[in-house]
Formats: sequence, structure tokens, C-alpha cells
Amino acid sequence: MLSDVYFPRVNGVSSSIRTYARALVAMGHRVTLVAPDYGPDSGQAMHDSDFEVIRLPSRVIFFDPEDRLIRRSALRALLPQLAARQWDVIHIHTPFRAHAFGVQLARRTGRPTVETYHTYFEEYVAHYLPWLPSSLTRMIARRVSRRLCGEVDHLIVPSQQMVEVLQRYGVDTAATVLPTGLALDEFKYGDGARFRRAHGIGAEQPVLVTVSRLALEKNIAFLLQVTRRLVDEFPDLLFVIAGEGPDADRLRRLVARLELDGHVRFFGNLDRRTALLDCYRAGDAFVFASPTETQGLVLIEAMALGVPIVSTAVMGTATVLRDAGSAVVSGEHVEEFAGHVARLLRVPELRATLSAAGPVDAQAWSTERLMRRAVALYAELASGEGATAFEHAVP
Repeated sequence: MLSDVYFPRVNGVSSSIRTYARALVAMGHRVTLVAPDYGPDSGQAMHDSDFEVIRLPSRVIFFDPEDRLIRRSALRALLPQLAARQWDVIHIHTPFRAHAFGVQLARRTGRPTVETYHTYFEEYVAHYLPWLPSSLTRMIARRVSRRLCGEVDHLIVPSQQMVEVLQRYGVDTAATVLPTGLALDEFKYGDGARFRRAHGIGAEQPVLVTVSRLALEKNIAFLLQVTRRLVDEFPDLLFVIAGEGPDADRLRRLVARLELDGHVRFFGNLDRRTALLDCYRAGDAFVFASPTETQGLVLIEAMALGVPIVSTAVMGTATVLRDAGSAVVSGEHVEEFAGHVARLLRVPELRATLSAAGPVDAQAWSTERLMRRAVALYAELASGEGATAFEHAVP
């Protein structure tokens, strides 16, 4: 596996890669991941002793300092070493230097390539290059996506909605619709009361939770507007935000401007095995409004933990929330969204019904179920019998 991003960089791509790798190892396969070195923190990157991680020297990206760009010299030095090994499939997870390296490695070894299209770049790129016209950045994103997708043998696409986007781009590379899923055993626990006690939150205080990278495209500003609307009816309401990112300072300024200082708390990145689970369970509702998700893994996490959900349903979140008994779907309108949340806060029986449905909904997204299809796809590609059209493997 090859990626331009991995833990300690916390985001959905890192989580997806780790889930894939651990599931493959548990099924008896060997996995090597090539990823950037983030400095001293890389050595503590989420306990990956069950598969090989090769860290390569990298540099900070000036317009996105959380991320790293692997140095070309390091890739050139590694290529002959990896080319000498025996691989069945080369799986690329990001479209930057890891992609180019994966294509080179495939040419050297004659092995098939599969690439997961994790990120809706057309919607993201304008936020990171705001000095360029959005029409230009969108056009570039489409052209680059079309070219990169054409350089691999097969695509894994997390949702049907993303398939339709790629088809509009003119991508005709064979592809399979296959979400990453969730290792449900990791989401059985969590103690919301413990989280509340630890942070001075009242046992009966209404709490909304979101877990997200703090970035413009995640639409957290909308959720702050919703919170502003709700505090008139729920004067002790608290909105808990778990995550870090480049939009943090702007969001904090918005909190002050909306006079929400006593109603919003930022907790940064929490330990996924302990404090994050407690944080989810501390919520009376999990709220989410990102329009750019290709998967929406945090929604599945909230389901698994039995936290009632209020969310918009766009792109990957529409797939996750389809027929979900644990969620209320809202349009991206402050009054409408706030109305759904208010009803949840007013009606404990409704919260209990959605909470009970969550773990049932999450079963459809179990890693064990979905990774069997991934392994079958790897086998088809390794044998030269890969699919030649879009296939579907969503719950």
C-alpha cells in the first residue's frame, strides 16, 4: 500500500488505510505500507506493529502544514528495493507522489494496481487554493482525476455518488463500489458519563457532538449557526467538537462572534481507543453536515456507539444514511436542522429509539463483511481477471 498521508495525521484516509491493513493481516495476508515520515510523532503512530510501515523523509506543504510531501530522492532510493520483492497487488491510496511511485513500481514488477478514490478533490481544492478562481481549480481537479484514474488498472470508489462524479469526469477505468467499513469490535465501549465528569459537563446537560477535521469543507460553521439557534430554547446546551485542522482559528472567532463561548468546547484529537469513544457517548445527538464526504466513517462510528444522529445526506453520507433507523436526515438549512435536533433533545423516547437502532445499522458496514469483497477483488486482479466495469458492493 502507498499513501501520501497516514497517522499521526488524523483523517478519514488514515483511518481507512489502517482498517484495510489490519483486516488483511487478520485474514492471513501480508501488508506493507509506504507513507511519509512526520518526525518524532511518526514512531507513535497508532500501534501498527501488525503490519510493516516504511516511513520516508518528507517536507511540509506550505498551504497545508498538517500534511507532508514525500521527497522524490527517498522514493527513487526505495524503488529498487520494493521492486525486488514479491507482490500480488499494488494498492495506491492518494493521488500525489504515492500515486506516481505506485505506477512506477507496477511497471517495474508487472503487478496490477488498484487505487482508492478517497477524496472529492473538486470540492476540496478551492478551499486550499483560494487565490485561484474556483472554476479553474475545479477544471484542473477534474482533468487531473481523469488522468490519474487512467493510469491504474482498477478503482475502488467508496460510494455510488462518487461513481457518478467520476463518470461525469469521463473516467472509464474499471471500478468497484466498496466502502472501507468499520472494525466494529473497536466501537463496543465508551463511557459518556465518564467524559462528562472529567470535563465538568452536567449529567443532564444537553450535549451535541461532532467528530471532524476542522476544515472549511467540513461545514462546521453551519453547525455553529445551528447551535446559535438552539441555545434560545436550551440555554445550557453544549456543542462538543473533537478534531483539529486548519480552520480551527476561524471557527473559534466565529464562536466568539456568535456569543457561544459558554456553549462550544474544542477538544482536539482524542485517543481513538478511549477518550474519543467516551466523547461520542457523551452526546445526546451526533451532528454532521459535511457535503464532501466520500464515505462518512464518523457516522458509522456514531451508529456503532448508539449515538442518535442528525445529519445532511450528501455524497458518501447519503449512502451511509440510506434506510438508517438511527438517524434523522436534514437539509442544509439552519432552521430545519435545528428543528430536528430540538425534537431529539425534547423527546427522550425518540433518542432511545434511534440509539437502539445504531448498532444494528452499523452491522451493514462491518470491516469483516466488506473486506471479503476487497480480497476477492485483489485475487481477480492478481490473476489477470479483474472486472471491466463498475461493480457494486455496498450494503
